[in-house]
Amino acid sequence: MSLNANLIKQLALENGFDVARICDARKEWESGKNLKLFVENNFHGTMQWFETTLERRSHPTAMWDGAISAIMLGVNYAPKTDPLEKITEKSNANISVYAQNNDYHDVIKKRLKALAGILHKQSGAEVKVFVDTAPLMEKPLAARSGIGWQGKHTNLVSRDFGSYLFLGSILIATELEYDDTESNHCGNCSACIDICPTGAIIAPYQIDARLCISYLTIEYDGVIPDELMSKMGNRIYGCDDCIAVCPWNKFAKPTNDENFLPRESFENSSIEAMFVPDDAAFREKFRKNPIKRIGFKKYLRNLLIAVGNSENKSLLKYAKNYLNSEDEGIKASAQFAIKQLEKQK
Repeated sequence: MSLNANLIKQLALENGFDVARICDARKEWESGKNLKLFVENNFHGTMQWFETTLERRSHPTAMWDGAISAIMLGVNYAPKTDPLEKITEKSNANISVYAQNNDYHDVIKKRLKALAGILHKQSGAEVKVFVDTAPLMEKPLAARSGIGWQGKHTNLVSRDFGSYLFLGSILIATELEYDDTESNHCGNCSACIDICPTGAIIAPYQIDARLCISYLTIEYDGVIPDELMSKMGNRIYGCDDCIAVCPWNKFAKPTNDENFLPRESFENSSIEAMFVPDDAAFREKFRKNPIKRIGFKKYLRNLLIAVGNSENKSLLKYAKNYLNSEDEGIKASAQFAIKQLEKQK
C-alpha cells in the first residue's frame, strides 16, 4: 500500500505527536557549511562528536544514502508558567523545562518506532528513526518541512507551539508529498540575544556553545571559570532564557502529556532539597530523567554553583562539605560558593 501525506500526519497524531510535516531529504542546503564553520571556530567546545561526525552530519544522505524523504515530528512540552520567573527564586534550584520529568529521548523514540513500524508495514519502504542522538541535523530539516524556522537563538520556533517542541524524525526510502518550507518570522526582534546571561548568542543565528549555560551544565566536564559561574544563577541543569523570552510563545498551549508535566520534587525545589549524599541516591532521584545522564559529580558541581549564587548563607555548610573534594570541578565550585556567600552581610 502506498503512503500519502494526510495518512502519515493522521497516524502521527494517533501515535503521540502534536505536529508532522514532510520534506525532501535529498535537497541541497546551507546547513552543512554552517556546521563546518561552527566547528572550525571551535564553538562546539569539548563536544568532540561534532568533529568526528562532521561529514555524516553535514547532510541527511551523507549519513544514510538511502534517505529520500524526511518525516519531521514534534511533541509539545510547553510549561504552564513562565520559566523566567524562576530565575529570581535564588534559593530554589532551576531545572530546564524539558528535563523536569521523563527523558524525552526514551519517550519519543518509542513513539517513533511505533509509527515507523506502521509506515514500513504499509509501504514496504526502509525506515530509520532519530531523536537527537544520531548525526542528523533535525532543526534544519524541521524548518525545511514547514514545522517552523530556526530563530536567532538557533532553536526551532513554531507559529503554533512557540519554542517548545521536542523533535523526532523518520527518514524513509520513498518519495512522498512534500510540505512548503516555513518563512522566518523573527523580524527585528532580538529578545533571545539580549537576554542570554553569558552572551553566548554572539550574533543572530550564531551561538558559541562554550559560553552557553546549557553546554556548561550538561556537556562540559571541567572547571567552569568564576566569571561564568556568577552568571549561571540558580540554573543547575540547562537554561531556558532564550527560548522562554521568545514572543511566539504566546501561541503555545501548555502540554497535557504526563511524561513532560513537571515532577513535584523538581518544579519548585529548594537548592537544599536537591542535595543527595552519593551516586546511588543521585541515580534513584533522577531515574528515567535526563539529568541522570550528566552523572553525580557534574550535578554536584552545578548545584554548588547555585549555592554560591543563592545569597543564602545558610547554604554555606554544603559548600564547606566539598571544599576538599578530589574532583577539581566540585572543589572549584565549592570555593566559588564560599567566596560568594561570605560577601553576604
